[in-house]
Amino acid sequence: MKRIAVDGLPDDPLAAAGVFHQHWLAHVEDFLGKGEDVMIVVPSADHTHGEWRLAIVAGLARKHTPRRVNMVAGEGEAVDATETYLAAAPGITGQYLET
Repeated sequence: MKRIAVDGLPDDPLAAAGVFHQHWLAHVEDFLGKGEDVMIVVPSADHTHGEWRLAIVAGLARKHTPRRVNMVAGEGEAVDATETYLAAAPGITGQYLET
C-alpha cells in the first residue's frame, strides 16, 4: 500500500478541497493507475473538512476499483496503526478515517 502524505492544505475547507484537486489528485491517481492501493494521509482538521474528504476518497474508490484507496487524518503512531490495519483488511476502500 502506497502512503501519500498530503501537506499544504489551507484551513478553509473549500480552499483545501481546491488545493487537493489542483496539486494532489493527479499524483494519487497516478499510483492507482499503476495498480497500487493507496492510503492518503491528511492533517487533522475540524468537522467542516469531513464532507469534501469523504467525497474525494469515495469517488476515487469507485473510479479505480478494484484498487483500494482510503484517506486517514492524523499523524504519528495512530496513522501507522491504521495503515497496518488497512493493509490486512482487503475489503475496506473509499473510507475517510480520523485517528
